[in-house]
Order: sequence, then structure tokens, then C-alpha cells
Amino acid sequence: MDWTLLAERLFGTEHGIARDGDFLRGEVEFDGETLAVIGTTAHAPIGVQLALAQARAVLDVVTHHPGRAILLLIDTQGQQLRRRDELLGINRAMAHLGMCIDFARRRGHRVIGLVYDQALSGGFITSGLIADTCDALPEAEIRVMRLPAMARVTKLPESLLAELSESNPVFAPGVRNYVAMGGVRKLWQGDLAQALRDALADAPTQDRRAEDGAARGGRRLAASVVQRVLDAA
Repeated sequence: MDWTLLAERLFGTEHGIARDGDFLRGEVEFDGETLAVIGTTAHAPIGVQLALAQARAVLDVVTHHPGRAILLLIDTQGQQLRRRDELLGINRAMAHLGMCIDFARRRGHRVIGLVYDQALSGGFITSGLIADTCDALPEAEIRVMRLPAMARVTKLPESLLAELSESNPVFAPGVRNYVAMGGVRKLWQGDLAQALRDALADAPTQDRRAEDGAARGGRRLAASVVQRVLDAA
């Protein structure tokens, strides 16, 4: 979905969100409260500049508007694959973005991630997956690694991974597989404003992705392994 159509369905035509290149930022009135909106569009590759711009926007909210809820609009093809960004430390810039989002959460800001178009790789890991809750539109595309890349990393045949992906969400891309694994909490359908209202009201304060994955059958062992580690600590 185009970000302007999404913004209108959520907040009306006078939404106040502005686009600067691939960067989205604004303040909107929602149910009598001001909500900060930060995000990306046009399948943005997340380079050093864009990662730091998002991090700065998050820190501005924490500094100037304590407790204000933050909505992350996610549309990214992952990190910028460019030598300049690698030399400038794209890994540190993206880690900084993730740490800023986590810092906002720890300071009492509700952070809602919404994958409205595409979410790939590190651009997703350091944004939506660190929010209090990450939701998505049903037509969104989500994946962290393509099967050919997964085959190179795991040294397993791509044909075997393709076969495994038919029955195991861990090996398969797609928004519903991420719901099954607990990475995406809910799909927003119908009245998107009501879906946002529900997300703001029900956002968990603890990480429940492993428990959700176990309950939904997408990640059967993660929650039990985590509990065993905690019990042994």
C-alpha cells in the first residue's frame, strides 16, 4: 500500500506526515493524543544516513515529548549494499537505531511497528522487530533471507530448504509465516484506525514472540529453551 493512502486511512487527509526522500516523519492527532510517526517508503535501502535520521527522530521524541507513542511505518529492502556505507559503519548505525528504539521503550514510550509494504533483512530487524509490537498489512512482504542466501550460509541444498519451507515457517518468507513464528503479532484488516487503536491499547511491555510462536505452532522450541536457560541462570 502507498504510504499516503495508508496515512489517510489512519489519520485523514490532514495527517501532517511529510516525506523527505525515503524518510517519513510527522506528528498526528489520534483519539485526542499526539502520536509521533517515523518510517520509510519506496522500499528504502537503509544506509548510514537514513538509519541515523530515524534514530535522531526517535531521540527527539524521547527528549521533547516524554511518553509520546511512536508509530514506525516500515517499507525497506534491508541495509544499503554500498561500499561507502560499509566503510562508514552501517552495522553500527543500524545497531544505534535499534538501541534508540529500545531506549524509547524503556523510557515509557509505546512503540508500534507496522509493515505496510516490504520488510527485509536488517532494515526490519532494527526497527519493527524491536518495537513493543510489530503488526503488518495482509499484503505486506516480509523475509529476512532468501532461500539461495540461506543455502550459502547453512551449507544445505536449496532444494532441501525449499522442501522444509513448505511445512516449517522458519524457512519460509511471507507475512503469515511471521505471524505463525510470533515475529508479527497481528494483521491489520478492515478499519485500520481501529487496528491502530487496538495496538496502542494492547501493546505488550514484555517480549512475547517466543511464547506466541509456540502457541501458534511456528516456533515450537524457542520458548521452552529460553525458559530452561532462565531456570539454569
